[in-house]
Parts: sequence; structure tokens; C-alpha cells
Amino acid sequence: MTRTFQNEALLDTLDMASVEDTKAKATEILQGIARQINCLSDDNRTTRKRAVDGIRKAILGKQPPLEKEVLQEVLNHIVKSILKCFNDPVEKCRELSISFISDCIPQIDRVEDILPYLMPTLVQRLGGKEIAEPAEELRLSMIEMLNTIVDVSKKKIGPYMDDMIQILQRTIVDPYPEVKKASCKCTSAVAKSVPEHFHLQSEQLIAPLLHTISHQHSRVRVVCVQTIGDVLQFGNHKPMENVISHIAQRCFDQAPTVRMAVTEVVGHWLLDFVDRYSYHHKLVPLLLSGMTDELPDIQEKASKLWKDIGAKYEEENEEDLKDQMDFVNAEVQVPPGQTERPNLGCRTIIFRNLTKILPGLMNDLGDWTAPNRIMASKLLYTLLLNAEDHTTQHMQKLLAGMYKACSDDEKEVVERVLKSAELVGFFVSPEVYCKLTLPTIKSAQNAYVLMVMTSIVKGTQSELLKPHLDKICDTLAHPDVCRAEQVSYLNQLLACTDAVIAKGGQDCKEFSLQLFTTLLNIMAMSNIEELKQQVKVSMNQLAEVLGLENSNQLYELHTKQVLDSLKGSYEQWTNYSTERLIFDTLLTEAGPVVGEYLDDIILMLKTNLHPDKDPELRLKLFSLLSRLVTSTGNTLNSQEKFGDFVVVVVRDMIIANCVWYAGRTAAAVRTIAVSCLWALFQSGLLTNERLNSILDELLTQLISLLEDDVRTTRLVTCRVLQKLLTVCSESFEPDRLHKMYMELLKRMDDSSDEIRKAVAKTFSAFFNCFKEDYDRQLYKAHLEEIYKGLLVHLDDPDPEIQEAVFMVLKQAAPVHPTLLREYVQVVKHKHRIPKYCNQLLEYINGLPDAAS
Repeated sequence: MTRTFQNEALLDTLDMASVEDTKAKATEILQGIARQINCLSDDNRTTRKRAVDGIRKAILGKQPPLEKEVLQEVLNHIVKSILKCFNDPVEKCRELSISFISDCIPQIDRVEDILPYLMPTLVQRLGGKEIAEPAEELRLSMIEMLNTIVDVSKKKIGPYMDDMIQILQRTIVDPYPEVKKASCKCTSAVAKSVPEHFHLQSEQLIAPLLHTISHQHSRVRVVCVQTIGDVLQFGNHKPMENVISHIAQRCFDQAPTVRMAVTEVVGHWLLDFVDRYSYHHKLVPLLLSGMTDELPDIQEKASKLWKDIGAKYEEENEEDLKDQMDFVNAEVQVPPGQTERPNLGCRTIIFRNLTKILPGLMNDLGDWTAPNRIMASKLLYTLLLNAEDHTTQHMQKLLAGMYKACSDDEKEVVERVLKSAELVGFFVSPEVYCKLTLPTIKSAQNAYVLMVMTSIVKGTQSELLKPHLDKICDTLAHPDVCRAEQVSYLNQLLACTDAVIAKGGQDCKEFSLQLFTTLLNIMAMSNIEELKQQVKVSMNQLAEVLGLENSNQLYELHTKQVLDSLKGSYEQWTNYSTERLIFDTLLTEAGPVVGEYLDDIILMLKTNLHPDKDPELRLKLFSLLSRLVTSTGNTLNSQEKFGDFVVVVVRDMIIANCVWYAGRTAAAVRTIAVSCLWALFQSGLLTNERLNSILDELLTQLISLLEDDVRTTRLVTCRVLQKLLTVCSESFEPDRLHKMYMELLKRMDDSSDEIRKAVAKTFSAFFNCFKEDYDRQLYKAHLEEIYKGLLVHLDDPDPEIQEAVFMVLKQAAPVHPTLLREYVQVVKHKHRIPKYCNQLLEYINGLPDAAS
């Protein structure tokens, strides 16, 4: 015990000696700089400057350097005098004094000894409403000094928190960017050093920090974001609500470093923020946005933080999640393109906050700014990837938002929303989404609803989709769904049908009629050739999955069923009836199959080609009939049965529509009707035997058409008469021949030379119908009219017509040569060019009957 007291006494004696020695050294230095201290208040600026410089050299320039205790003692004595120079009007004096104090602080142990004098000075220079220090570099030096003070003093800075906050409030919004950055760093250092003091006043720094967060320099924004993170982490938590919206805006920052800072700050908040659970629904979307950033480093950082957050959540909620952790379903599949499943903690966080996150996200998908919509569409995918099947309970709200987002002008938004829809198909049961989407598809012909449905079907696993194929196919084939006119809608309907075919595969066999009907309707409703070609490709794909060789076999399977479906409405068709379009498309595309169902087809055509029907409708159906007749071997007559129906076609469809009615549409109907008759003659199906029963009726109508106002109608009628005379030459008795020649002669005066030439050819066929037993004496008057009428045109101004009439008269000569010779001789001298008359007389004289 005695020895211990002796040791303590010895130590006290040594300390006292050391203190005395320090004071002696300090006194010596102070005596050496006494004059410079006095010169600090001199009126001459040069003197003041030299004084500060001299003090610096005397104290900091000594070799070896002063001991810390000595420097501390000296500084305690001169600090007030030096601090007065902080207010010197000469910038160099202020600079030297600030530099001197800044260099001294790291070299002393008790910086708190000078803080009572230093802090008020700094407040006066930096913390006023108007910054007293005009020089940017000196403001920066003082903030760096403040940083050094914080680093050196640690918790001893606590009593001066008011001063610190007052200074930082002003310098964080300083015009000089470097001051801003240094102030932010100082704020972070203070927050970490004395959180117990900082907590009480940290809220005052939020406003200046939020003002600075949008500064034009990216480095300033980076430091500011990091500082906000520290201020909220170690300070008051209440401003978080206000801060989050500003941090969220930085997710769109052009600078990757800023976005990385946001990712790190938000990640650390989610890991360590005291009240983080309360802000999960606001912070998680910000972090997940980083996982879809365009920069791989940010994606990687966000993904790592998200995994760590999930792992920590699992640890903190181990009891609640124990069952799920112990009984992991190893058979759970991940969506295509993903390599691993989010951990249980991540999935649970999303599940518990999805109700709060999703409404805001859906609103952002409709935001007026494109970057916000793009970011929201990216976030939606990541969110659904973590939510998995928990998405089910939010499907109604989710689908409504997706429908709207698919109408976005930004292609990227639409693409990402559709990728999200594929996730919905992967995680959500088809039973659920079918109940929601199919009624919407029926009730509203909306291309965007079909667009979303297409992606959902693409994402669904085939085995899960199979039980619901019937409902989906029935919906697509429903008249309210597949009979629309908008091209964009039809494109999406085709895409949806293709998706069902691709995903359903061989399971589509039971529903091939619905799929065939849908594709046929799309082709019928479209006016775009490219889309029609795409439908044909889809038809082939459907045939392939059904095990058929080609789409022709599809028509063999279902043409009869489609025709049966039209039977209930064909009597009420108009030009605007969609059923008429379907009928048209079916017969055009079915090919040889058409010949198998002529009973139904001819009945529908006959009903709708009745003269009482809409003229526009009859025009469309005659056009269809003409196309079919033109390739009759591959369509109507593929089974060689159409011949049994041609009389019905001619009598009930064509002749009935050749009757004259006023109006352009009626004229067009007559034109196409007689054109259809011409096509029938060209096909070779109209024979003498088949036409004999309706010959008089047909001839009467054709003769009336020779007077039609439409040139094309007259021309085609002439050609039809020529064919009729050729085909039915045996049936043309004298009365029938006499009935038509006057109208033919009138047409020789037609305004169209083409028609006149056609009439000449018709006359050739006409004279071929005269039989050997024709009584030329009895019918001499008729022959006189014919010869006289034709001889007029033998002197026509058009050489071609002259030649054509000459050939006709040569054919007509054998009927009554002497009569013709007589009339030629009468008109010969009247013709401008007698060449043809001479040749005709020469020809007549060579005939056997000419002498009589």
C-alpha cells in the first residue's frame, strides 16, 4: 500500500513538471510572436498579412514540430486574435488565418478548447441570412475546416449542434457547387458522429437538401442523395414521407451515378431504417426499379440488395414464415427467361404490400410523361415476378390497367406490359383470368383487351390451359367478337387465335370449328390483303396441329357447318350483312368443296339475287358468282353437278336481274348479270338441251339489253348473243331469228365501234342458224331489211367495219343470192369505195343458186 502511494506521488510530480515545461515553452513562443499578434490589428493590410504569415511560420514552421501540448497552449492564447482575421477586409489575410487554424486543428488533442470561439466565428461568416464571406474558395475552406473539426472532435461536437445546423442550412444551398458537396459530406459526418444530438434538429436540413437534390451537377446530386440517406437514417424519421417523392424523381436521372446512389440509399433504408416496415410499400418500388435499369452495374447492385433485404426479412420473421421455410416446394417452376426464384422474404414483402403498391403503379402507367410510364411498365414486370400467384386477388385492377397501358403511344411501354401479361398467364390460374377477360372480350370490341389476352395465353402452361380451351374458343368465335371491321382489332384477334392454336396444339381438335370460324370471319371482315394472307398462314397452322395435309381439308371439314349456321339469316341479308361477307369468303376460299354443297349454295344465291333485294347486295353476289363460274372446274362444278343447276341460275338469277330499272345501281346490276351469263357460256356448261326450255325468255331479255344505256352492257350482250346463236343454232327457228335482226341492225349504228364490230360477229353466228329449208320467198321481206341494213355499213368510214360487214354479207349471200345481188347493184354507185361491192358481186355470181 505504501509503495502504491509513493508511485502515485511520483507520477503527480512528473505531470506537474511536464505542465510547467509546456507552459515555459509556450510562453517562449508567445513572447517571440507578441509583436505579430499586435500587428494583426494594424491599419496597414500588408502588415496584417505579414503578421499572420509570421505567426504561421513561428508556430507551424518550426523544426522539429512543436509538441501537441505546446501547440495547444499557444493556440488557446492566440485563437481570439487569429479569429478576428476571419473578418479582415483583405481576402488574403482571411485566407491565411483560415488556413492556419485548419492546419492546427488536426495537430491538437483538445479541439473543444477553441470551439467556444471558433464556432461563433464560423456561424457569423457562414450561417447568416446573407453569407458574410464573399469568396467561394474561402467558404469551401471553412466548410472543410468544419469537416475536420467533426472528424477530430467526434461526440464533443454535440454541444455545438445548433451552430452546425445553422451553418449547414445555409451552405447546403450555397451557389458554389463545391461548397454544396462539402456541406453534404459534413452533414453526413455529423449525423454519424452524434446521432443522439443530431436527431433533435435534423429535420431542419431536409428542406435545403431537397432543394439541392435537383442541382445541375450530377456529383452534387449524388452527394446530396447520400446525405439524405444518412440524415434520415441517423436523424428524425418523420420527413421520410416528404423525401420519398424527391428520391423517386432521381430514379429517372440521366446520370448513372445518381441512380446508383438512389439504389444504394434506398437499399440501406430497407435494410437498416428503424421504421422500414411502415415504408415498404413506398421504398420497395424504388429499389425494384433499379433491377430494370439500363446499366448492368445498377441492376446487379439492386438485385443483391433485394436478396439481402429478403434474407433479413426472413430472419426477422422466422416464426411467421417457419412453415413455408421448412416445407419448400421443389417442383415450383420459374417463368421462361428466369434462372432462379426470388427468396421467400422478397416474395412475402411484395405479397404483404401489393395492395398498397399496385394502385399507384396503375396510375403511373397512365401518367402524362413517357419516362414515368416506361418506368412503371418496367416495375410491373419485376413486381409480378416477385408476387407470383398472389397476383390472383388483384387481377381485376391489374387487367384494367394493362388494357389501358396497351393503348400507349410508347412502343416500349406496350412491349413491357405484354411481357408482364405473360407472367400473369404463368402464375394465375386460367379459370381466374378467363372469368375476367372473356366477358370483357364479348362486351367490348377492344383490340387492347385481345392484346393482353394473347400474351396471357402465351404465358400459360399448355396442360393448365387445356380444360379452358372450350370457353376461350367459343368466345373468339362468338359473332360479337369476330365480326368487327377495325383492322387493328382484327390483327389482335388473329394474334390471339394464333396463340391459342400454338399453345393448345392437338388439344384444339375438338374446337377446330370455332377456330376455323374465327379465322374465316377475320378474313371476311378485312379489306387488307396482307391480313388475309396472314389468316391463310394461320389456317395452314391450324390444319397442321390437327394433323391435316393443308387448309383445303379444313374447308372439307367445316364448310357444311358454316353454311348451316348461315341458313337462319340468309333471307334477311343486306349489303351490310356480315353473314354475306362470310358467305362470299367461304365460297371464294373453299375451292373444290363448293361443288359438294350446291343445294344450299344455289338456294342462298337465288334468294338474295331476287330483284326485290338490295341492288348493292345483288352486285356483290353476282361478282362472287362470276368469280366462281370463271373457275368453275375448281369450284361449282368440281363434282360435275353444277350442270343440273345452270338453268336455275340463268332463269331465276340472271334473267330476273336483266329487267330494266332506272338508276345507276340497277344499270350496274344488269351489266354484271349479263357478264355472269357470258362467264357461264365460257365455261361450256350451257348447252342447247339445257337452254331450250328458257330460250324465248332469255332471247327477249337479251334483245332488250341491246338498248341499254351502259356501253359495257350492250357490248357483253352482243357477245352473249353470238354465243347463244352458236350454242343453240339448232333451236333457232325463223320466227326467233326474225325477232332479233332489227335490234342487231340498230346496234350497227352504235356510238361505239367496238360494239359495232361485235354485232358484225353476232351476225355471222346469226346467218349460221339459217337452215336449208328456210323459205326465202315467204320471208323475202325480212331478208330485204337485213340486206339493205348491212349494205349501208359496207361503205362505213372505218375499214375494219367494212371488212367485217363484207364477211357477214358473204355468209348471208347463200340464203338468197339473187336478192342480195339486186340490192348490191342498186347501192353500188352510191358507195364511195365500190371495191367491196364488186368483190361481193363476184362472190355471189360464183354461188350455185346465183343464176336463179
